[in-house]
Amino acid sequence: MTRRVALTPLLVVVVVATSGWFYLVRPVGIPGPRIALALPLDELAKHDSVPLLWFVGVWTVAAVVLGLAARWARLERLTAALVLALGTLALLYLVTGVSIATVRQISARDGFHAAMGLSSVYLPAALTGFAVGLISNVRRRGRRAPILVATLVALAGGLQLLHTVLPGGDHGALRDLTPDAVGPLARAAGAFLGLALLFAARGLARRRRRAWQLAVVVASFSTALHILHGFSRGTPVSAVILILLVARRDDFRLPGDEATRFLIPRRAAIAIATIGVYGCAALWLNRLSADQPFTVRFAGREIVRGLLGLDVRGSAHLAGAFGSWFPLSLLILGLAATAWIVAGWLAPWRYRFQETARERSLARELVHAWGADTLAPFVLREDKSYFFADDGRAFLAYRVVGGIAIVSGDPIGPPETFPRLVARFVRHAHTRDWRVAILGASERWLDLYRRHGLHALYHGDEAIVETASFSLEGRAIRKVRQSVHRLEKAGYTARVLPPSQLDAGLRHELSQIAEGWRDGEPERGFVMALDALFGLGDEDAVFTIGFDPRGHAQGFLHFAIARPISALSLSSMPRVRSATPNGFNEWLICETIAWARADGYERLSLNFAPFAALLAPEIELNGLQELQRRALLTLKGRFQLDNLLTFNRKFLPRWERRFIVYERRLDLPRVGIAALAAEAYLPFQR
Repeated sequence: MTRRVALTPLLVVVVVATSGWFYLVRPVGIPGPRIALALPLDELAKHDSVPLLWFVGVWTVAAVVLGLAARWARLERLTAALVLALGTLALLYLVTGVSIATVRQISARDGFHAAMGLSSVYLPAALTGFAVGLISNVRRRGRRAPILVATLVALAGGLQLLHTVLPGGDHGALRDLTPDAVGPLARAAGAFLGLALLFAARGLARRRRRAWQLAVVVASFSTALHILHGFSRGTPVSAVILILLVARRDDFRLPGDEATRFLIPRRAAIAIATIGVYGCAALWLNRLSADQPFTVRFAGREIVRGLLGLDVRGSAHLAGAFGSWFPLSLLILGLAATAWIVAGWLAPWRYRFQETARERSLARELVHAWGADTLAPFVLREDKSYFFADDGRAFLAYRVVGGIAIVSGDPIGPPETFPRLVARFVRHAHTRDWRVAILGASERWLDLYRRHGLHALYHGDEAIVETASFSLEGRAIRKVRQSVHRLEKAGYTARVLPPSQLDAGLRHELSQIAEGWRDGEPERGFVMALDALFGLGDEDAVFTIGFDPRGHAQGFLHFAIARPISALSLSSMPRVRSATPNGFNEWLICETIAWARADGYERLSLNFAPFAALLAPEIELNGLQELQRRALLTLKGRFQLDNLLTFNRKFLPRWERRFIVYERRLDLPRVGIAALAAEAYLPFQR
């Protein structure tokens, strides 16, 4: 507390001492513009101005001293920047106002009014706020700070664009508030700066470092123009935005996509070349509308003026309709090019599917050793990327759709590695501006996900048949028993074969059956389906094929093998629609269960039944759940939700609940769309 109290007299000493330096030391020969009335007591002697470079240099040293003092006093960064900037402004305003009133022999009110519009008052305050925000090292954590900064930047960008298109001169309260209300140069660039701020605002809300860099550059340019032009209502607004950006810089640390590091020069070169060719061609074709001969210099001048919006109401050197629309077309092209360049540079990380042979081999080894879940074999689909633990002992399989990193099932590997693996993946996704969702998560790992800030939503139940206890005896399973007897009497036979025992002719038959079953629809699946019939070997897959009495394949079941838990997981069950008798799939499943029991497999996983707890007819539901049930039943034709449940229930399975894990409730619509796209239920899959 004592240190903070000591800052007040220190501020007074620094401001007074710095002002005195300008009276004592007056360098000669420094080029460039000058700051008027920097020495108000010498106004009558016409020695009141100071070179801009000298003025900025001296006040920069003073601002650094105040920044170090704020660091010593352990003041919070943003608070210190705003308070010391405001204190510097107030002291200089007081000293300058009194000095002007004394020298000019006018009233104090008029003296303070004259001091209000001086750059010599506002430039030191801006430098102080900037330096303190840069040097002070104590910052307050705030989850909503990026949203606040992004909102202010978006308002500044919107006002800037509004100022550019408003008719009339640079007067009025609204124009004063816009950051470019300082003359023709700033107004000409105002549209581009405003557009850049609007794009930056979205990135700031997502904590992107590149968005912060862009916003700082634009805000610095705007603040400098304001201060050098003189005070307006927008001067403090512009300066506060810059100070806010600098003081809260640690909130924006997420890097940009490494693949777009050199995007700006590439796209800028393309845009400049395209606009140049367009402008020169249009001017040459309409050269009769110009008041002077076509030359490169003339074309360049007209193109630049059009891009900057200086001739937005028509060019003075071009006549007719061409003179009206040509400059405006250039401005539109320039804005579009700016949006194209900035949007590409600030865009979230683009998901690029990358998978090496070594990664796939390691993933397969881990699935064989640690795949203790019936969903584990499906991570071997070729459309999944792998995220490995530091030591390579565990991994997650995922794919990014619409900015959602969709993880397929639980991690695979030693359980003790899961907490660090999940934490690293969440950071990895957030660094790339992706949201995290896990489809098919099992109940036993929900506490782990919750510890990392994730939430779980019931998704459905997986039907698992225990092969040792399965029986066709009893009234409850009589329909399945009837199906088995029907197929056996009709002369159908079943064979369980590994992929290596399928000859070329049989493979062709199975491929034709699968294509006919889909009937032109895409291959669906992501979490619990394989993407290729013959992509896995004998250790990972097995086929149960049903043959008619003539020996022709009429349908088959494709299973993935989870060896660590001695389980088979059903991937697909296509058949010839018109030829197979009723109960064909039920018969094949029973044949598979008998084979699995004899071959040492303890369980068989059937279709996943989404929202089974809501669709089961005997379940008592409350009002909200009944509405959910009705909504789900409206999707019957598209997703066959209740049909899957009815089919699975025939085998009296054990039910294992599955969940969707997500980050925020507001993410659920995006997660749902991304999941449907990943499973190929939507027209787009990217």
